[in-house]
Amino acid sequence: MAHRILIVEDDAAISRGLELNLQLEGFDTLLAQDGRRAIELLGERLDLVILDIMLPHINGYEIVERLRRRKDDVPIILLSAKTDEEAIVRGLELGADDYVTKPFRVAELLARVKAHLRRRPASTTARFGLVVVDFDERTARKDDESVDLTSREFDLLEYMWEREGRALTRESILAAVWGHGYFGTDRTVDNFINRLRQKLDDPGEPQHFKTVRGVGYRFVVSDDS
Repeated sequence: MAHRILIVEDDAAISRGLELNLQLEGFDTLLAQDGRRAIELLGERLDLVILDIMLPHINGYEIVERLRRRKDDVPIILLSAKTDEEAIVRGLELGADDYVTKPFRVAELLARVKAHLRRRPASTTARFGLVVVDFDERTARKDDESVDLTSREFDLLEYMWEREGRALTRESILAAVWGHGYFGTDRTVDNFINRLRQKLDDPGEPQHFKTVRGVGYRFVVSDDS
């Protein structure tokens, strides 16, 4: 599965140039030229965000805040003018991981993108307990028996797998897996977690899909607690 990168940049020439160069490197890309569109795309599966600070409607700071508030640890690389030192510091303090100043060399930006993604590899196969899941093929087996998962169950499992060990709020799960346009409730997430427990875990004493009291859920490969 190719890494997916969200480019948030209101300069069409810059965004198009980034898109072409990233695609040549084998990445999937999504484009947003204003903050509102960026917010809509935050519900997609993302492996990295390239984010301009100064944007129409909703600025880059607010986007960083929204991602970190929902406990999403996707790497964020800020784009900023050379004179915006204070802006860069503010963005980093809010939770961004890196920055590149404009004008920038594409080779330098690509190197930083790859460095961050090496720390966050794309998921392909998940193995936990007696379960083997191939996210590319969308297949799952438990104790060498095929398990029938719906598309949404695969999406939920993959989202949690990629954030193994992290406490995930129901709100962040709902936004990432169902999207911001979906008007579901916490109960929607609870129902799907229960279904994954029934199919891939022990519903009586879950070993992998753990409840985090007052927060939501945590996926763990092995229960060492």
